[in-house]
Amino acid sequence: MDNLAVIILAAGKGTRMRSDLPKVFHEVLGEPMLTYVLETVKKFHPQKTFLVVGHMRDLIMNYYKDWPLEFVMQEEQLGTGHAVMQVKPYLEDFKGTVLILAGDVPLLSEKTLTELLKFHQAKRATATDLTAELPDAGNYGRVVRGENGEVLRIVEKKDAAPEELRIREINSGTFCFDKEALFAALAEVRSENAQHEYYLTDTLEILRRKGLPIFAYKVEDYQEILGVNTKEELIGIEKALLARNGKSV
Repeated sequence: MDNLAVIILAAGKGTRMRSDLPKVFHEVLGEPMLTYVLETVKKFHPQKTFLVVGHMRDLIMNYYKDWPLEFVMQEEQLGTGHAVMQVKPYLEDFKGTVLILAGDVPLLSEKTLTELLKFHQAKRATATDLTAELPDAGNYGRVVRGENGEVLRIVEKKDAAPEELRIREINSGTFCFDKEALFAALAEVRSENAQHEYYLTDTLEILRRKGLPIFAYKVEDYQEILGVNTKEELIGIEKALLARNGKSV
């Protein structure tokens, strides 16, 4: 795709995995889960692909040294918004769409990303969030919509009011942005929240206040956007991959 840059977030420790390995380096059917994400992204032939690394970065950088990507350091893990800001100097001459996704979503398909990008372009959106409706929204950020279905904001679970916690449509952590608008909005993001982090999701409300077109594209199969935070979830992802490939669980 022309004028596409990709940012993959892979700096986290993954504390709940009960392991010192970077979360994205835990294996799914014999491959680091990050490999599945990179393989899918590579099919789009982006102009630039950036992998934001932090915890045990040398391990990741050595493993993926021959891949068509650039490594960007996040020295301190201060949130998703902070992670994306580290890429800004590398995109000074780039104009176009920035696709941002997490390195721990190995089930995300080429088909879904293609549909997201097409939707984003067709709507001439400034930002588009890939969302899903879950039976149990759990720890995911909730997508708050207005009366006409427009996206108002995304609220992280720890900052959500009781009525917002009842929302089942969640933010997947995958976004399309206009590059200029993305970094302009990130400059306004503050860490005044329960985690004291700079949330990438806060950019949507900032852009909406400026009157810019913000949309959400809801994925058909919510399993695709499931991230991995525990070893139990890792087993669930492996089962889903086996089922997708028509193999017995």
